This record gives sequence, C-alpha cells and structure tokens, in this order.
Amino acid sequence: PRARPPLVARAAGVVRAVRRMPDPRLTGLGTGVFCLAVMVALGCLDRLLFGSSLTVYGVLFLPVCVLTGLWVRPGDVLTAPIVVPIAFALGLVAVAESGEGAGGRLAGLVTALAMGAGWLYGGTLLTGLLVVVRRIRLIRRRAARNRPST
Repeated sequence: PRARPPLVARAAGVVRAVRRMPDPRLTGLGTGVFCLAVMVALGCLDRLLFGSSLTVYGVLFLPVCVLTGLWVRPGDVLTAPIVVPIAFALGLVAVAESGEGAGGRLAGLVTALAMGAGWLYGGTLLTGLLVVVRRIRLIRRRAARNRPST
C-alpha cells in the first residue's frame, strides 16, 4: 500500500478515534441534568484550581455545549439551547465573587454573568447551531424515507 502523507494519516486517526467515542442519546431532562452537573463541577474545579477564573470557566463551557448539542436525542434537540445558559448560570455561582450576605452574592453573580456574557452567548449559539443542523438532517432523512420510490 501507498504511504499516506503525515497530515492525512493523522486526520484518519482522529476520525477513527471520534467514531470509537460513546454516542449517548440523552432525553431533554437527561441533557439538563448532564449539563447542570458538569457545569457545577467545572465551576467548583475552576474555583479550586484557578482561583475562580472566568476565562477558564468560559473555555470549559464550550465543550460542554458541544457535547450537549451532540448527545441530546433527535426528538429533544430543541431543549439543548435552553439548558446550556441555565447550566452556565448555576455553575457560575461557584466562580462568582461574593460579598456580604445574599445581596453581595447576587451582585457578584450578576457581575460574573455580565463579564461572561460572551462565553454564554457563544456557547449557546454553538449549541443552537448544532441542534439546528441535526434537526434539518433529521427532517431531510424523514422526507427521503417517506418519498415514494419510482
């Protein structure tokens, strides 16, 4: 056999690795639980390891958004873009700076949400794009299956 160029061989290895990955199909509720649990855990981890870095939290939010968009069941894809911003906000509780009392904690959370709005919008948009593409593919497959063969 002919030797492949190194870049092509590497890309083929990545494709094989992605195909071996699990392909779970989560319900809308399962997607919410997954996303919430992971973001709260990442928020706590960020606080412990990186001193509540909003940038680290935002970067970690993006892969969670991708997994949420890819792992939700085809019938529940429209729930994913709703779940990710909620999970971002709840996980942010661990990262946000807090002042005295409930008012100080709320002010810290609102400030962190304002400072992390770019990450929040970007991740939500990413999830939304993934689920729209998946929904379009699902509709096209159904239409092709229902089309009478001639």
